[in-house]
Amino acid sequence: MTTNSHGVSARRAKAVALIESGLIRSQSDLVSHLKKAGFRVTQATASRDLEELGVIRGRDNDGDSVYKLEKSSDDALSRVTPLPAKLILSVDYSANLAVIHTPPGAAAFLASSLDHAHLTGVIGTIAGDDTIILVSKKATGGAQLAKELLAYADTNSKKGKRK
Repeated sequence: MTTNSHGVSARRAKAVALIESGLIRSQSDLVSHLKKAGFRVTQATASRDLEELGVIRGRDNDGDSVYKLEKSSDDALSRVTPLPAKLILSVDYSANLAVIHTPPGAAAFLASSLDHAHLTGVIGTIAGDDTIILVSKKATGGAQLAKELLAYADTNSKKGKRK
């Protein structure tokens, strides 16, 4: 499976997830893991992605060198990654849940973006590779949550067009 059709946003979202997992110790590791995930990527592309995402070298708990996202990387991610609206393929809801489908590898990034958006009535998010579950505080809040999510995506999409 090649995910080139999903472009830069999905690849970078997957890179962020890999870096946050502590698996990436070098550009070669990033290239290898992205290829295993179905992305066509070269060393040069990985290098550009790391720079654009604001990735730094740090140490893990064992003292080994690893790539890490800077603490202030939220601003960097929002600047260089296409808006969340472009990552939302579909939204559905049931009872107190809203379910979002994204391109492969994009769910972790979008879930983080939603966490930082402070959507009203959201207890939290759970992200897989291409699916996010948002949990509402209200037992029947799934529909409202889906509505807020779509409004959030629409608002951010319009902001992006003003650039």
